[in-house]
Amino acid sequence: MTHFLHTQSDLEAGLAELLRIDPRLVPAAEKAGTFALRRREGGYPGLCAIVCGQQLSTASAAAIRDRLFKAFEPFHHDAVRAARSDKLKRLGLSNAKIKAVKEIGKAVSTGAIDLNAVGEMDADAAHALLTALHGVGPWTADIYLLFCLGHADAFPAGDLAVQEAARIALDLRKRPDPKALTKIAEAWRPWRGVAAHLMWAYYHVVKRREGISLETADKKPIKKTKKRTAKAVDAKKHWPQIKKTKISAKKKTETAKRAKKAKGVKRAT
Repeated sequence: MTHFLHTQSDLEAGLAELLRIDPRLVPAAEKAGTFALRRREGGYPGLCAIVCGQQLSTASAAAIRDRLFKAFEPFHHDAVRAARSDKLKRLGLSNAKIKAVKEIGKAVSTGAIDLNAVGEMDADAAHALLTALHGVGPWTADIYLLFCLGHADAFPAGDLAVQEAARIALDLRKRPDPKALTKIAEAWRPWRGVAAHLMWAYYHVVKRREGISLETADKKPIKKTKKRTAKAVDAKKHWPQIKKTKISAKKKTETAKRAKKAKGVKRAT
């Protein structure tokens, strides 16, 4: 049986079941407090909005989405498919995302997929069907199922915030990767989507308290550089002159050595 999160009451009921299934999450739920259900528009517009926001900041994603939806009113897959690529590019879409929204539009238009009916399927089957679409990866598929269709068992194991929250909540040695987190989340079926909501809420609480930065979680640490002194700046500014002086001094030393050597040879003869 497929469960849905259409209302706040659905989320709260699901949370109660989740905590019954896995009491280890009770402390995280207590710290997170009451958290709101996240929902977005579904169908072609909803999936395209997620695709267009991939690997972008929230502000940039919202700006592109607003421009795109304003350019196509109403936002329909046939209109987007017929649009010139240069028009879509001017709206802020990359070549890869242009191809994605057109290919998804084609799948919807030909009946290859029903983006609303997919929510009635088992989470894994729905995930597989969505990721078969061009430009739709695991994270995009799970976010669509959870936020746009309210699928209670959709679980974005590739989400950094969910991973980090799970690490802290379950006292893991390191942040679990998608494969490891998927295995952990098996115990949370059929309420994995509720677990994701809990992890996001818990993450935001812990982030404020412990200073966790999601933005730098997967980036290489920034190397600290020594503060440049006025002397160092001055030396860099006059480096050509200093270099020239050093070369000149080196030449004088070599000339002196050759002269001394020649003098020694002359005395020997």
